[in-house]
Amino acid sequence: MSHPNLYILAADNPSAVLSHLRSDSSRASCQDEHGYSLLHAAASYGHIDLLRALVQEFHVDPNLTDEDNETCLFVTEQLEIAKCLVEELGVDAKHKNDEGFTAQEMIESEGSFMDIAAYLGEATGNTRSEAQLQPPPPLPHNISVNLGTMSQQDVDGEAGEVDPEFRRRIAELAAREDFHTEAGQNQLRALVTDALRGVGAQTQDRDSSTLR
Repeated sequence: MSHPNLYILAADNPSAVLSHLRSDSSRASCQDEHGYSLLHAAASYGHIDLLRALVQEFHVDPNLTDEDNETCLFVTEQLEIAKCLVEELGVDAKHKNDEGFTAQEMIESEGSFMDIAAYLGEATGNTRSEAQLQPPPPLPHNISVNLGTMSQQDVDGEAGEVDPEFRRRIAELAAREDFHTEAGQNQLRALVTDALRGVGAQTQDRDSSTLR
């Protein structure tokens, strides 16, 4: 007797899947040639009762991964399902796939189901504001930032000695391992803002002196 394809059956008849599993529970943890499992199918199609039964009744590992090292959380399209997976069934929201991305990061990169991304951010403490997710505004056309090696003469320039505290902040930022991450780039933007304010203040002073 041939067995039905439970992955296809899970799309619109989760109760039939449960009936088959209660006759042959060994199929609960089965995966196809791509690592696709009933957990992935139930999460994708939004069948919360099937998900609960797979983990709680048939003891399927909730962190079962496919060939891309992605758990069923990566294919979730409903907030209720995401909450069930994380809060009830113990799916690791910080798990990373083969590319080094969490489910939250994959969802954000695709630009869909942002309510799930926001929830996962809160669950993992990796919350980011909308402003942080947007690229920084361009610098004025007459201002450029050179991240290469600078000589002391370049640093000091014609304006005279650079404030030692500002120079220390530049050196400290350049030495950080997370310089190219979002946090490092935020610090860079803050330094650039400080520099622009300093230049503006010096220009005003020179203009005032000239007018005198």
